[in-house]
Parts: sequence; C-alpha cells; structure tokens
Amino acid sequence: MKSYVETYGFIMWAAALVATAGSLFFSEVLGYEPCEFCWYQRILMYPLVIVHGVSLWKKNLDIALPGLFLSGGGILVSLYHYGMQKVPSLSDGGACGVVPCSGQYINYFGFITIPFLAGTAFIIIFTIHMILIRKKRSLES
Repeated sequence: MKSYVETYGFIMWAAALVATAGSLFFSEVLGYEPCEFCWYQRILMYPLVIVHGVSLWKKNLDIALPGLFLSGGGILVSLYHYGMQKVPSLSDGGACGVVPCSGQYINYFGFITIPFLAGTAFIIIFTIHMILIRKKRSLES
C-alpha cells in the first residue's frame, strides 16, 4: 500500500501543481484576467498543492482527505463554467464580474478551454482519491 500512496500521491500533487502553475502563467505572464468562476476554481485548486504535498511528505493518505472534497467541488464548478462557455443557454451573455465567464481566452481544437484544463486536473485528483480509498478498503477487509 505504501508504494501506491507514494506514486498516486505524487500524481495528485503534480496535477495540482501543474494546474496552479498554469493558472498563474495565464494570468501573470499572458495577462489573462480571471473571471469569477476562474477564481472559484483557483480557490479550490491552490490548497490541493499544499494538502497533497504534506500528504506526500508524510506518506499518509489520510491527511489528503480534504483533497477529495475540494476536487469534487472543483469538478462541479469547472463543469458549470465550461458549460457557460460552450452552451449559450447557460450564459446570460453578461459578465459575472469584470470579465465575462463565457469568454474563452484559449480554445484549442474547439473544446480545450481554461475551465476544461482545470476540470481535467480536478477529475484526475478525484479519481485517484477514489482508487486509493477502494484499495484501502479492500486491504482492510
């Protein structure tokens, strides 16, 4: 179980770190102003770097349990934000702050946007959490 915790713990930490670095790159280097929902996603993503970093350092998955809830909430926010960008009826056309939440700074291949990238990181982290919980339960029984 220890090797699983270390390997999967590293993957969760790395996904959170890359997503955090990516969001900072978009805003600080490229100058993309985050919308309100981007801020919500950041609020849910940034602590994951610390939570999973400490969990990895201590080699204790139980420390990372808040990451399950943060990533689950992040999936919901990212899905809604992505829907606002891709489904016109979900967006009222106005701004949800200074920047419109339906705006798309990037749109690679017609579907990869910033909320899509954030959602992918949240899904990776959440899925690995669920895998580790199932492994832990199967080892205990």
